[in-house]
Amino acid sequence: MLTLVPTPIGNLDDISKRAITALLEAELIYCEDTRVTKKLLQLLSERENLDFNCKDFKSFHSHNEKQILKNLSIEDFNKNIVYVSDAGMPCVSDPGASLVQYCIENSLDYDVIPGANAVLTAFAMSGFLNTEFTFFGFLAHKGKERREKLTKVMQSNTLSILYESPHRLLKTLEEIKDIDENRTIFLAKELTKLHQKSFKDSAINIYETFLSENIRGEWVIVIEPTQTLGENLEFADIESLDIAPKIKAKLLAKMTGKSVKEIYQQLLDKI
Repeated sequence: MLTLVPTPIGNLDDISKRAITALLEAELIYCEDTRVTKKLLQLLSERENLDFNCKDFKSFHSHNEKQILKNLSIEDFNKNIVYVSDAGMPCVSDPGASLVQYCIENSLDYDVIPGANAVLTAFAMSGFLNTEFTFFGFLAHKGKERREKLTKVMQSNTLSILYESPHRLLKTLEEIKDIDENRTIFLAKELTKLHQKSFKDSAINIYETFLSENIRGEWVIVIEPTQTLGENLEFADIESLDIAPKIKAKLLAKMTGKSVKEIYQQLLDKI
């Protein structure tokens, strides 16, 4: 059986009894980083006077997961297998989803223990009254992919939540400010840790504050939704326009993510 175990995002006291039990009973532990997991078990062992008997630790991360999955067999899951990422909930901007999918495809038992998660913690801490949000993870470091994702974030009609490293935080705040300086944003630093800190203000005020702020540590950014006027444009609205098929195909491709060629051919077939 596979059990996904969340680990503290900072404060060791956030480990749950169920998580500790799963780690105590584990016969094989897949880890995002074996060194981080072994250090966690050492700290728990010292603090709680526990004896973690598992000696079988294997790395499982984005660079080797395909090879690991290729070599797995159904019989491997006769053991108590645990997966932990470095901090927080597996599969949330962390590896683990492919292990879950392997279990689903092979009708194997698996479970996910609830626990620490920076996204939900920041969402609850932000004070926004919105009940919906979209989690975008980390932005790309640079280039077209970064610009397109940030545009999507800033045009979202639900709260947007991002993770950001201290090395790129100021750049991200500047880009948000340049798009909409009056947008309200919330930032949380080092959640659950000793130097936890939070800010909420307009994008321009946050950016100016952070020009002199200590921005070390990991950050979560929660961004107010865009204030849209009127109704959202639907597929049928574009399809009914009296414009050239090629232009119509480009617009529909932008909305759906399909290729222009595919949609253009569909339009021609309807003529």
